[in-house]
Amino acid sequence: MNTSYCLRGSIVHTPLFGIMECIPDSYIVVINGRTAGLFSSLPLEYTDLPLYDYTGKIITPAFCDMHLHAPQYPMLGLGMDLQLLEWLNTYTFVTEQKFKDSEFARKVYSALAKKLVECGTTRVCMFSSIHYDATMILMEELENAGISGYVGKVNMDRNSPDYLLETTQESIEQTRRWIEESKKRFTHISPIITPRFTPSCTDELMEALGKFSQEYDLPIQSHLSENTDECAWVRELCPDCPQYWESYEKRGLFNSRTIMAHCVYSNFAEREAMRKHGVWVAHCPDSNSNLSSGIAPVRKMLREGLSVALGSDIAGGAEISMLKVVGQAIRVSKLRYLKSDKAEDFLTVAEALYLATSAGQEFFGEKAGFAVGNEFHALVFDDSALPPTDIINLQERMERLIYLADSSAIVDRFACKKL
Repeated sequence: MNTSYCLRGSIVHTPLFGIMECIPDSYIVVINGRTAGLFSSLPLEYTDLPLYDYTGKIITPAFCDMHLHAPQYPMLGLGMDLQLLEWLNTYTFVTEQKFKDSEFARKVYSALAKKLVECGTTRVCMFSSIHYDATMILMEELENAGISGYVGKVNMDRNSPDYLLETTQESIEQTRRWIEESKKRFTHISPIITPRFTPSCTDELMEALGKFSQEYDLPIQSHLSENTDECAWVRELCPDCPQYWESYEKRGLFNSRTIMAHCVYSNFAEREAMRKHGVWVAHCPDSNSNLSSGIAPVRKMLREGLSVALGSDIAGGAEISMLKVVGQAIRVSKLRYLKSDKAEDFLTVAEALYLATSAGQEFFGEKAGFAVGNEFHALVFDDSALPPTDIINLQERMERLIYLADSSAIVDRFACKKL
């Protein structure tokens, strides 16, 4: 496995939020799978390394998908006329229960891992199902494909169909077993504590999961304020929690290693609690549109100092390509801009690209862009199939890729090594 090499091409990355750095015809040096530097000409000491020559092509950081449901891959594009809770009961739970069959899980997860790599996603923060065996299979397939990140065995001990319901004790025991086994077996895919959302988990289970997070030093992922009916349901279920976020915070599940999906209806008090606790937001624009959930106030979140990254949220999101999700994030932010009487600025191309790459890198403990010392995760784009023009610069070429291209424009992928 060769993890030391050089690349030549036009480099585009976002070292700061809102800043797209474009470096024509330059070199990236990778040593032992980590970025050693960006250079206008190749330093003499690196000339003996293998060189991948992508002259005329664009090299960018690979995508981080910070919220997606692996067992929903078979139902991609289904139920898009429904809203969240009806969609869960009509399609989602029925599909997820099929993953008690390990052979079925292997077939789906092998295909999913290949598709993610094809689309340029090399880091994930992912939900599995409640099933121990299927979750281990998912982690194995992702690691074998060269993907890194977090996978969570989902916990559900109430308000779920009988065929997808754990007892509280069973959920606790299976979660501990899964944590301990997965930490021993996998190098690049790690466990993450994953209560599906407050309505699916009793207080006893949530408290146990909070303790697991502390005991094993694990991050946490869940859902927050996605849908108005969901928010009302949480108020009924948790009369001791005036705000949705408190149902997590009181059980030790709301801190700087927590990432919450959606937050469409997070009011100022909830956003302020997230900021103070350092909680991340996984913004899922495609899902929020498809399930008629709403348009998340992303500009408010960013102005207020929250950490935000992008997620595909398949299968609420129908688009697994993060390149497409970047474009969707920009478009829905423009609708929010108009809805707010132009008070909330829309996302720029540079900002949205940052949310799909650098922000996720930071959640995984790395720096933005192609920073020296980062694990080298990169994509090589060939934009020659787009409508011909010779009057645009490198930044405009990247913009056209976001709006016009799909995964077929990605000609190579790297995750420490060439995939």
